[in-house]
Amino acid sequence: MSAESQTSSETKLKYRRVLLKITGEALGEEGRGGISPERIRGVASEIEEVRSLGVQVSVVVGAGNIFRGARGSEEGIDRASGDYMGMLATLINALALQDALEKLGAPTRVQSAIAAAQVAESFIRRRAMRHLEKGRVVIFAGGTGNPYFSTDTAAALRASEIGAEIILKGTKVDGVYDSDPMKNPDAKRFERLTFQEALDRRLRVMDATAFSLCMENRMSIIVFNLFVRGNIRRILLGEPVGTLVAG
Repeated sequence: MSAESQTSSETKLKYRRVLLKITGEALGEEGRGGISPERIRGVASEIEEVRSLGVQVSVVVGAGNIFRGARGSEEGIDRASGDYMGMLATLINALALQDALEKLGAPTRVQSAIAAAQVAESFIRRRAMRHLEKGRVVIFAGGTGNPYFSTDTAAALRASEIGAEIILKGTKVDGVYDSDPMKNPDAKRFERLTFQEALDRRLRVMDATAFSLCMENRMSIIVFNLFVRGNIRRILLGEPVGTLVAG
């Protein structure tokens, strides 16, 4: 991209500081889990593309491709222990994403809510904001650092703490529907919802704790398909992509 076109894109940006919430499944092999270098490179290239436009990008990664605490408790693992295992799994995904980003030339920092000094900084709000101001991608790992809270809640919390303008929730579907589009071919997709409408319709945009945090702090959310190339850039340039949930 030329300097002129980059400058032109910067003037059109709708959002300049965002938090991207990535489901763990987006980083794993389809139907198998684990780490998919190809998928991680794809996500990294999308992030670097918008970072190069001047957007301050932070990321919260899930761990569904490796381990879910709730699933572990269903199989007999103590819930708190299972959640800590899931938090550690997010650190694996964060390091994989960091590696892919740095190979593309993007400066990054991983900040973890669980102390892991040899591979990541501890989460410090002011330091995270300073990294963003310097053009670094900040990847938040370790969830909130507490069991019984999801990475959706971590995303809502971190977005509020760093003053993000919006949460971009990347999923496998292209927005919020009135029923499961995988099961109902007539499911209706919403282009825009208020928080109250989402509650009244009992639409699962995020888990209840995360959604309450966003609602209380007026933190808007865009739910979109992460697997469509260029969607993040389109959103940041103001194009209608996915479903906007706002106050």
